Amino acid sequence: MWVFRKLSNLLSKLIALNSIVILLVILLAALSVTDYACYLVNSQQVTGKELVKTLNGFLWKVSILAFIIAGLFHYFTVKKIVDPIKHLTIVAKEIKEGKTPSRIESSATGEIKVLIENFNLMSETLSSVQEQKEEMLKDIAHELRTPLTNINGYLEALQNKVIDGNSKLFGSLLEESRRITRIVELITELNSWNNGIYFLEKQFDLVKINKVLSESLTAFQLKLQNQITDIRFHVEDAVVLGNRDGLMQVFTNILQNILDYNTGTFLKINGEIKNNLYIITFTHSGQFIDPNKKAMIFERFYRLEESRSTKSEGAGLGLAISQSIITAHNGSIGLDTDGTHHTFWIDFPLHPLTQ
Repeated sequence: MWVFRKLSNLLSKLIALNSIVILLVILLAALSVTDYACYLVNSQQVTGKELVKTLNGFLWKVSILAFIIAGLFHYFTVKKIVDPIKHLTIVAKEIKEGKTPSRIESSATGEIKVLIENFNLMSETLSSVQEQKEEMLKDIAHELRTPLTNINGYLEALQNKVIDGNSKLFGSLLEESRRITRIVELITELNSWNNGIYFLEKQFDLVKINKVLSESLTAFQLKLQNQITDIRFHVEDAVVLGNRDGLMQVFTNILQNILDYNTGTFLKINGEIKNNLYIITFTHSGQFIDPNKKAMIFERFYRLEESRSTKSEGAGLGLAISQSIITAHNGSIGLDTDGTHHTFWIDFPLHPLTQ
């Protein structure tokens, strides 16, 4: 079967296979008839009409035998080519039924090999998306459970006249209700950026990224001064194509995250042009982050410590939203850390006006 290993194209394989089958039938028939005719003439002295009649009968027998041999050859060879496709069909049915199939292993080559590899990648992606969906539902349920439990508890107590309503109680209920509203709004916003809806709802214009960053820092000036005594701010002028409100939210989310988990007294913010990119970095000292899990902080509802209580102002979605916004701007966002010294980085493609 070395011929088929040399051919990478499925169509070429089938053409070659059919050609070999036809050639096999012709060779079997032709060689057999030739040899038999020589035998009849030379050894049996058969000639004339009797020779023709005998050869016709022999030709029918040889043709049937050649057809059976070639058919078996064709069947087993095509079966070897088609088996991986049949396996794909079975696995696709499992995916349709909601099952998680195992990875398909095959020695196929060419287009079949590419098909199987792409199918495996698709299957793994679908499995990952399903797991993320289930995790997200669990996280949403977890985030909403506490405020809803508090609200239900207070309302039941009021209904049963265990407690009397007062402005402080109703203020607490209002805060819990607002907290649920914030979580829902954050999830909606995150999905909007992920689905590209903001490209339709909000216009992308030429934005002076250094100005937006400076305004974000100014808004946090008082909060930062309470924790950080050494603030170093240096950004180069640059223009990017983006949504100003979205970019402002990214910087706000990062600065808020720094404030929430900061342990040091310095903050360095740097913005520079490098290799047709505008790169922004936020460097500070904060609570421990396992370097092997640094990418997880951009996942929905992720917290550094599972036991940490949820802050009323956040739901573990700020950095996930930031990543979606930066991705929508064709940029990248990440974190470099040695455990306690953290550097958030963002890069944007520059607009031609800056390049």
